[in-house]
Amino acid sequence: MKFLIIQPKLEKNIVQLESELLTHPSVDAVIFPEGYLNENVEQACHLAKSHQKILIGGHRRLSDSPKDRAIIINRSGEIVLDRVKYSQTSFVTIEGLKIGHILCDELVVQGMKSEDPNMVDLIVHPIGVGMFSEEQFEEWISEAKKIAVTYNTMIIGTSHADGSFRDNDVSIPIAYCIDKNGEPVFISKNDVRARIFDSKTTEV
Repeated sequence: MKFLIIQPKLEKNIVQLESELLTHPSVDAVIFPEGYLNENVEQACHLAKSHQKILIGGHRRLSDSPKDRAIIINRSGEIVLDRVKYSQTSFVTIEGLKIGHILCDELVVQGMKSEDPNMVDLIVHPIGVGMFSEEQFEEWISEAKKIAVTYNTMIIGTSHADGSFRDNDVSIPIAYCIDKNGEPVFISKNDVRARIFDSKTTEV
């Protein structure tokens, strides 16, 4: 399966997602940051169906507390995962691939919170804004490597290209892919280019 890993800027609509779908017609799935969809879920479902792509990331529901939610939409435009942040880790099998979903700081707050995390093919890690320090960047990459090794699975994470945490002056965009042995396939710091990862060849 070919994954497009994007680092869009924060926006009220999802123009950048639509642009990436048009630019990369060969991919099977797109991974985007926490909260990126905002409340544009219906439009995202339409895009998934019209482009026949799997969409994996996060959205916000303002009536919830916390408001951020994990989401996966299949090629038919159907929501197959939609859970509130800090709840049990969810797993969805799509086209033979078992995918787990960790949302932003769940990585360091709770990790894989599940009674049955075995036999996972891929963990996706949508992140909100960039890292607020070099130390945080290294900490999160280190935690991702530990999870990859512990559960013998690949993990892919991506943040927005902009934004800061609680008005911090520093925002370091991050994207990464760690293989099941805890070895980096790629680690991106302050480089917001979209990347295509092929899970069959493990090449970027």
